[in-house]
Amino acid sequence: MAFTVKALQKTGADQPFRVGTIERRDPRPDDVVIDIKAAGICHSDIHTIRNEWGEAHFPLTVGHEIAGVVEAVGSDVTDWKVGDRVGVGCMVNSCGECEECRAGQEQNCLSGSVGTYNSTDVDGTITQGGYSEKVVVNERFVVRLPDALDFDVAAPLLCAGITTYQPLARWGAAEAKDGAPKKVAVLGLGGLGHMGVQIAVAMGADVTVLSRTLTKEKAALELGAKQMLATTDEDFFSSHRGEFDIILNTISADIPVDRYLRLLKPRGVMAVVGLPPEKQSLSFGSVIGGAKVLAGSNIGGIAETQEMLDFCAEHGIAAKIETIGVAEADATYDRVVAGDVYFRAVIDTSTFAEAVPVA
Repeated sequence: MAFTVKALQKTGADQPFRVGTIERRDPRPDDVVIDIKAAGICHSDIHTIRNEWGEAHFPLTVGHEIAGVVEAVGSDVTDWKVGDRVGVGCMVNSCGECEECRAGQEQNCLSGSVGTYNSTDVDGTITQGGYSEKVVVNERFVVRLPDALDFDVAAPLLCAGITTYQPLARWGAAEAKDGAPKKVAVLGLGGLGHMGVQIAVAMGADVTVLSRTLTKEKAALELGAKQMLATTDEDFFSSHRGEFDIILNTISADIPVDRYLRLLKPRGVMAVVGLPPEKQSLSFGSVIGGAKVLAGSNIGGIAETQEMLDFCAEHGIAAKIETIGVAEADATYDRVVAGDVYFRAVIDTSTFAEAVPVA
């Protein structure tokens, strides 16, 4: 039997958020019921619910950065118990049997992973995300939150953390090159970029932040970057040609990809984690010359997500956040798009207690 919880919903791309109610399924034998304590706001939420990535399924509750406490477990669950501190990220199911799932890369499930929101679940319903009081999730897609991470600063790690950790780990940011740290450039210092800087620094890399202006230079240095460079400087692209081993591209905007690829050393890698709505142009010569790599990266598997959380706890890494109430969601979305949130906004779900649902 399903039960209802309060949730932030939109009934259309141009409609304001409202507090409504959504149904959560009664836990199946392999399900975990989570009382949500904090829900991060990701730019993907904004793209989705504003129909910038295609038509969304309305009414819709988004949110895939979920931190909370286990409230109940299904009869077959053995890894989780009531009271455990847990998180849920961008996926809530996959086939569990294909080559990718067996390799711990559930996000690449050959049958299609089930997204935490706006996705068709195994029972045919549309998944509803974490801007709500509770969520019910298959046990395989729950991760443990280390005690060192508070709920609010841990929530963004479930997307922003794994999104930046996975490509940095994959492309060897922690591996010294000729006895020297890898030179990593983080393109953009927003919700993703500020996590990328912290993680790359903790891996031992020499980190530079690239941005249009030096407005956030103080913040970049406080996060551990060695320097911040303004990409609008007249001689920027010529002065820094062939300088970096890895560029972590976190921005969701149109950029001159070819010019940025010239900043890489031979055999260097640009890992793209920001997804702009517009198509980007590219000359193959930009990757052929110097045998460079232009790679995409889409979050990470569940085991990698747990690895990332443990890494962040060990190295004292957390998202830099501001906390908002449920009534501030619309205004906060506008501020995220404008780049006015330093660096992630997180919904305090306890504020649902006083909210009156709209019929």
